[in-house]
Amino acid sequence: MIRIFIAALLAFNLFAGTVNAQAVTKRIPKYNGPEITQLLIDKTKRRMYLLSGTKTIRKFRIDLGFSPTGQKQQEGDGRTPEGLYYIDRINPNSRYYLSLGINYPNANDRALAAAAGVNPGGDIFIHGGPRYKGERGRRDWTAGCVSISDREIAWVYAMVKKGTPVFIKP
Repeated sequence: MIRIFIAALLAFNLFAGTVNAQAVTKRIPKYNGPEITQLLIDKTKRRMYLLSGTKTIRKFRIDLGFSPTGQKQQEGDGRTPEGLYYIDRINPNSRYYLSLGINYPNANDRALAAAAGVNPGGDIFIHGGPRYKGERGRRDWTAGCVSISDREIAWVYAMVKKGTPVFIKP
């Protein structure tokens, strides 16, 4: 009896996950515009620009890590990285609605962290808005990610492809 219950619970969770992923992808708008060739994130201005060549296609107001000034150096420092990165993964099942992974830490980040004897951290994303009570209404609330609204991340998710360069400037 217990085996049947566990099997039914597992089957339900698999089905619910599939339904949830399908519901999320149905809310992603269709984008038929020019190819997005790079993202520019300006930490000082709190803006993210989606560019096709040198032309700005869309721009967004952003939130950053809870200690945004300076280059990310180690896990838990609350900083958003600076420099040239790439979108290396696309996640439809993000804790923050949808997300695009940034390839932090890169080889240079790992070398700097090793020299300092610290863990560089990881899992830096561009993602949707806050979900939890302590995150709402705060500026620069993430652990080092770039956050925009859920509606906006749906557009970015539709427009940006894996491999797109991301330049994050101080």
